[in-house]
Amino acid sequence: MRTPPPTPSPAALRRLHLSYQQTLHRHVRRPAPKLDAARRLGKRAMKLGMDTLELARLHEKALAAALLPDAPKHHREGVIGHACAFFAEALAPIEETHRGAREADRHLRVIVETLTERTMQLAEANAELKHENERRKAVETSLRASEEQSHTLLEKSRRMQEDMRLLSRRVLSAQEEERKRISRELHDVIAQTLTGIHVRLAALAARASADTRALHQKIRSTQRLVEKSVDMIHQFARDLRPAVLDDLGLVPALRSCLKRFAEQTGVHTRLQADASIEKLDTNTRTVLYRVAQEALVNVAQHAKASNVSIGLRLRKGIAHMEVRDDGRGFLVDDDAFIKRSKRLGLLGMRERTEMVGGTFCIDSAPGRHTAVRVRIPHHPRPRKKVAPASACDSDTMRCT
Repeated sequence: MRTPPPTPSPAALRRLHLSYQQTLHRHVRRPAPKLDAARRLGKRAMKLGMDTLELARLHEKALAAALLPDAPKHHREGVIGHACAFFAEALAPIEETHRGAREADRHLRVIVETLTERTMQLAEANAELKHENERRKAVETSLRASEEQSHTLLEKSRRMQEDMRLLSRRVLSAQEEERKRISRELHDVIAQTLTGIHVRLAALAARASADTRALHQKIRSTQRLVEKSVDMIHQFARDLRPAVLDDLGLVPALRSCLKRFAEQTGVHTRLQADASIEKLDTNTRTVLYRVAQEALVNVAQHAKASNVSIGLRLRKGIAHMEVRDDGRGFLVDDDAFIKRSKRLGLLGMRERTEMVGGTFCIDSAPGRHTAVRVRIPHHPRPRKKVAPASACDSDTMRCT
């Protein structure tokens, strides 16, 4: 900030006035080609803080003293001309100072304008930088969320792989155990029965001429052994794949399964099924039958129930099945419970259901009923066009 010049003392102003008057008087009498004295007086006036108007007043007083009232006109005009040149030279330092100040002001304005423009540019750059930072933060947040989702999906995939490996091991183990059981049953029961039949037939052949009454008793005993063997073979066949499921449908197959279950366990059973359930395709009916069969096995082994009911219905394109018992129940924790289970049944039921696009869930609690629920979407296939009566298909139809 510029400080104002000090106020000149009256003595200094008087000395300047006297020097200016004497120097101007000498100059107008004998004009000098160089006006160094006038410039020096102008610098003194500038140092004392005088401006252009004050210097003009000082010059006016000095000029009035230098002009003689009785001087000729041409002499007065010459004095005035020389005085003007003197005043101009004396005014030069002040004007130069003012010109420098104006140039400095102009330069300062240019600098201020430049700084203002640069400030605006910096503000715009800061706004862009802020926007870029916000965008980067949004991208980082999105990437973090995507990373968390990927981690969740990866963890879920890993758990599913573990479940699949566990299921595969249990399937292989169960298949092997089932093969051992069937082999043992065939060897211990059916093979021994057939061996007994063979021995009895050999004895009958040896005693053909013996007592007829004893022969008839042996024959009846052998027939019972044959019937028992046939029944066992039929039982194995039903356990592996019930023919009634393919021949008559899901409802008769479940009714037969419940009848055998009641005879073996003494548990009261009930089946409620809509006739429309037979519209389901073969794979869906097989899945529902296997889930119900495995649920009954679990009831027989763990539930200690007195009543079991199976409900089947087809509503709005979705097949619903519920197997409910009044047993002691257990604590269910979704996937964690299925993982902790050492039995194949729960994993097998869930995998079978999901294999046809369905959902599987268990509703149970200690001391409360247990309900196994399955929902499978039904997608009816379009009916095939019936060929004209004169058409012929070598594989499935005869010519008419």
